[in-house]
Amino acid sequence: MTTIVLESVSKHFEQAISGKVISAQAVDNVSMRIASGQVLAVLGPSGCGKSTLLRLIAGLLTPDTGRVLYDNVPLEEIPAHERGIGMVFQEGALIPHWEARQNIGFFLWLRHREHEIPERVARISQITGIGLEKLLDRLPGQLSGGEKQRVGVARALARDPRVFLFDEPFSNLDAKLRSQARVELKRLLNEFPVTSVYVTHDQIEAIALADRIAVMREGRIEQMGTFQQLYHNPLNLFVATFIGLPTINLFEGEVRNHQWHGLNFGGYPIRTDLEDGTRIIMGMRPEFIQVAEEGVPAYVESVIPHFAERHYQVEMSANGEQWVMLVPIEMQVEVGDRLYCALDASAITYFDRETKTRVG
Repeated sequence: MTTIVLESVSKHFEQAISGKVISAQAVDNVSMRIASGQVLAVLGPSGCGKSTLLRLIAGLLTPDTGRVLYDNVPLEEIPAHERGIGMVFQEGALIPHWEARQNIGFFLWLRHREHEIPERVARISQITGIGLEKLLDRLPGQLSGGEKQRVGVARALARDPRVFLFDEPFSNLDAKLRSQARVELKRLLNEFPVTSVYVTHDQIEAIALADRIAVMREGRIEQMGTFQQLYHNPLNLFVATFIGLPTINLFEGEVRNHQWHGLNFGGYPIRTDLEDGTRIIMGMRPEFIQVAEEGVPAYVESVIPHFAERHYQVEMSANGEQWVMLVPIEMQVEVGDRLYCALDASAITYFDRETKTRVG
């Protein structure tokens, strides 16, 4: 297994638009350490630089500044055939005129070790579980999207990688296939604790597969930690709103005598040196707003059942504000009902309205 370190890595691209050369910063001064055997998810919106970062880690791109190290050795000093990288792409990237078994054995064929392919394919087929064996004689054009990705993962496994890199491998699959693919990949990652980087825009995938998550925006890492750390202790408003389903509720208010006031919820203590009148945004996760005997009177705007989690996702409105809360499935609620809502003060997060960073 391998420890990966990025030291102040940056990468930009230039493109001509209307006769002008425009420079775009894809990765901006990223530093991180991925421990041996750890699975890191790089999570962010489309166009934030996730795939570029993955290609820098793979050595497919060269940083403008900074460096990537594998076990304290600069990546550029390691010959490509000795890096031991297994990479799975969004489209599978299979050789179209080769059968699945040949694609799986591609690395061995490249090293003129064709005699090892049958034994290696048989071992990988056993490891990956039911379903792969029946695909071995098919061409990529005869495979579904999910089957192509299964072959792609098997090909990456077949080279006994030091590092696994995944570039949104399940993004083109439908919801049911994505769920199945996540379960299979999670089992494989548990059986083979290889240092892995998984790029995705889907937080459900990131939560399911990764030990830690790096949230990326506009080429920068906004925050890195476990899901629980990101969910309960976001460093800024972007992380708070990007992590969590349903998304966090946000309420505008201001500081008065070291308390937050707004939306007639009353005053809530906030430890800060900010002056009275400073505009502050309160963040509150839906599960920490409760139906109470006393509180803010509000009306039910919509009700979405989540039977597996045994709650309703309820949208409320009052005084021109809207928020989402979770109501136990045992409580019957309907559109138009009037409820009293109260906040769990211990779960409140505050953000400066101007800087969007966390305060208090």
